[in-house]
Amino acid sequence: MVLADDFGREVTGVRISLTDRCNFDCIYCHNEGLGDTRGPMDASDNEMSADDVVRFLEVVEEYGVEKVKFTGGEPMLRADLEEIIERTPDSMETSLTTNGTFLPERAADLVDAGLDRVNVSQDALDPKAFAEITKSGAYDKVMEGVKTAVEVGLTPVKLNMVVFTHTAGYVEEMVEYVAENEGLQLQLIQYMPELTGRPDWNIDIDRVHRWLNDIADETEVRDMHHRRRYHIGKGMVEIVDPVENPEFCANCHRVRVTHQGFLKGCLNRNDDLRPMGEMTRAEIRETFEAVVASRVPYYGEYLVRDNDGDWTINEEYIGA
Repeated sequence: MVLADDFGREVTGVRISLTDRCNFDCIYCHNEGLGDTRGPMDASDNEMSADDVVRFLEVVEEYGVEKVKFTGGEPMLRADLEEIIERTPDSMETSLTTNGTFLPERAADLVDAGLDRVNVSQDALDPKAFAEITKSGAYDKVMEGVKTAVEVGLTPVKLNMVVFTHTAGYVEEMVEYVAENEGLQLQLIQYMPELTGRPDWNIDIDRVHRWLNDIADETEVRDMHHRRRYHIGKGMVEIVDPVENPEFCANCHRVRVTHQGFLKGCLNRNDDLRPMGEMTRAEIRETFEAVVASRVPYYGEYLVRDNDGDWTINEEYIGA
């Protein structure tokens, strides 16, 4: 039985953070990176074990969940990633969001384990700019990882680029790169200043939409989030723009799991965390049902209940 929230949104996907550790230290990220000398390691005491992750997936499969995306931090810092993917229920589509540094060595094994797709963070096609943004010297490794992912069949490989003042000047080059290379797509991700406290880094994402619309060979609108897709050359570009965009959240069909085993109804909220206890099947079921039932229509506290129980704009959120 597929669960739906009070706004009619069925939950058919889950996004699971396997670790908060990362070997990058990107300037737009609210987590502190570890530095790019770190390699894959065992799960730490505060991270879900492979057994915990698989047990969770087996339970939510009962509720019709058909997609799982593994994220971090950097999920490939988990040495047991291939095991987790291999043990994921066969009914689920599996995808991974990564910075790509470990893909050259592990992409083929991940495919053998059952990985279907991969998203790679890529904020600039210039080694110096890349290093300034990510605080990492791994540019060549990431580019090799993207190429390897295409070669082993993890296509379309989606490149994730956060668009803000430090990267806006590289968007055109990135679009050209995707347009000229088979097997790639580009996701331009709207910068969310509320996560980093730097509103001065924000740009007008509508200007990017207009520019893409002018140069696209074809434009379509996806059912999911009503996102526009711009087909350009051999590639496709879309913009992920949740900020001040209620249509985005109106079409969200995922809930999130933190690396510590907390469930939450929205990626960008931290005030709705629900622990799953010892992660028994009964506790997972109870928590999953509660999280879906308590989802709000818009991320953060943009909309709140008033005294009559109706949804109203939270003025404090608007001024934040």
